[in-house]
Formats: sequence, structure tokens, C-alpha cells
Amino acid sequence: MADLRREGGQTAAASLLSEANVGAVLWNEPLAKYTTWKIGGPADCLIIPENKEQLKELVTLLHAHRIHWTQLGRGSNMLVADKGIRGAVIKLGQGFEELHFDGETVTAGGSLSFVKLSVLAGKQGLAGLEFAGGIPGSVGGAVYMNAGAHGSDVSRIFKSADIVLETGELVTYAAKDMAFDYRHSILHERKGIVTEAVFGLRQGDRKEISAVMASYKDRRRRTQPLQSATAGSVFRNPPGDHAARLIEAAGLKGLRIGGAEVSLQHANFIENTGQATAEDVLALMERIKETISEKNGIHMVPEVYVLGER
Repeated sequence: MADLRREGGQTAAASLLSEANVGAVLWNEPLAKYTTWKIGGPADCLIIPENKEQLKELVTLLHAHRIHWTQLGRGSNMLVADKGIRGAVIKLGQGFEELHFDGETVTAGGSLSFVKLSVLAGKQGLAGLEFAGGIPGSVGGAVYMNAGAHGSDVSRIFKSADIVLETGELVTYAAKDMAFDYRHSILHERKGIVTEAVFGLRQGDRKEISAVMASYKDRRRRTQPLQSATAGSVFRNPPGDHAARLIEAAGLKGLRIGGAEVSLQHANFIENTGQATAEDVLALMERIKETISEKNGIHMVPEVYVLGER
């Protein structure tokens, strides 16, 4: 696998990328400002394509030259290591934020905010996306992890998605191809980037949709640290229980390591109190896992993805 940090590695890659039509290319770009946790070291190379053609050319080029790449969405649900991410990091640009309504079908670009999609669908009088009003990621990220809340998830409304595979091939996957499960899709095993997704919604009453979303928003405001730098829920809910209940019952609310603290408002959130490092967060996660294992015999599975070099 090509190493962009070896002598001449960036120079060679820069030459390749400068000759290609792949979008903006930023070298040694700090990633903390791109993540909701406000944590993370630099990417060797951050590349921001603006359309499918640029993305296909970019991924094809990286594949051909054996340059490892990682996708960065809207920066939620992930922890970027303090040493950053080696190789290329791909972040879809604003050109992937398109949105189109056709009756009860909506087509949304991969980098579009999932929250924005839910709000705009509601204004169209389309029901089915109310659950997404508090999921602070992109459409592509939501498909990747089968994001869900309030008893629903992406798999219930998903129709198809256009995906650029790691070879650069553009394919269309239907629901049957996605292997959806709890916070899981086929993209965990088959590397690819969602460029757009199609969802099937249903006609609803605008006032009722708005009321449901308002109630969900009010609940989040009361129970989640929305004003703090977090990455959302840190651990998956174990079968038949809730991660937050287990963490709170273990007396871990307010536990702090470095600048990372278990939220006093919601025990399954870890807040960056201002100067937290990725290692602070990881140490706190490990302490939580060990405590819950000792007290309850339950193995806590992280819901956040740890990316980069430790």
C-alpha cells in the first residue's frame, strides 16, 4: 500500500492528483474542525470531489496506485485519532447535497444533512423520516450504518443507492443488496461511497408530522447535551437494555479522563469539555467497558467508529 509519508510520497501523489479532475486537494489538513467531537489529527491528504465523475476518477486513481483512502462524512459518530489519518481522506463536497422530490419518492445526495432531509420531507407533507430529525450525520453515513431512532431506521424507507465502490465502479444497490441489520449495512464489508440514496415515503399531514418532530426535538433538548461537542451515542444498546441506563446505574456519570467526560445529562454521550484528545476519549470508553463488564457481565460495543493512526 502506497505511503504518502515516505520520502517523495506526497510529491508523487500530488503530481498524480494535480493532473486529474478530482476536486479540491488539501495536504496535512487538520481534521478536528471537520468532526462534531472537535477532535482529530491531520489527514495526509483531504480530497473534496464535487460530483460523481470527479469521485469515480479519484477512487479509480487511488485504487490503481494502491493509496489507502478513508471517507469522512459530516464528522459525527466517529473519533479521529490524535495522529490523524494516513493516506487519502475523501469528503463529498456541496455538489452531493442535491435533493429531489417525486411524489412519495425522494432522492438525496450522499453529503446532504440527514436532519435537513427529514425537515424538508416533512414540509412536503411526506411521512417516514421523522425519526431522522436528531441524527446529525449525512445521508450517506445514515445508509452506511442503517441509522435509526424512535423505533425506526433507514432500512424501513430505503429503496436504492448509487455507490462508488473502491475500484471506482459506480453501481446501484437495491434494498435487497444492502444486508441491513442493527447499525449495519453491506458497506461495512464492501467498501464504497454513497453518492445518492432514494427513499420511499408516504403522504402524511404536515401538522402531524411537525408535531411528532417537535416532540422528538423537545425530548432531545431535555435529555441530550446538544450544546456540547459530542459524537452522539457512544455505545450500542445491548439486547433488551439501554447503554445509558447501564452506564448511569454503574455510577459513571461525570467520570472524567483528561478533557473527556461522561455527560451528566445523558450517560451514553461523552463530552469534549474543551481540550479532550482522542486518547482521553478512548481511555474513558475503555473504563466504561471494563466497569459494565465487571458489574453486569455485558460486553459494550462502540457505536462510534475510531479512525486513524494511534
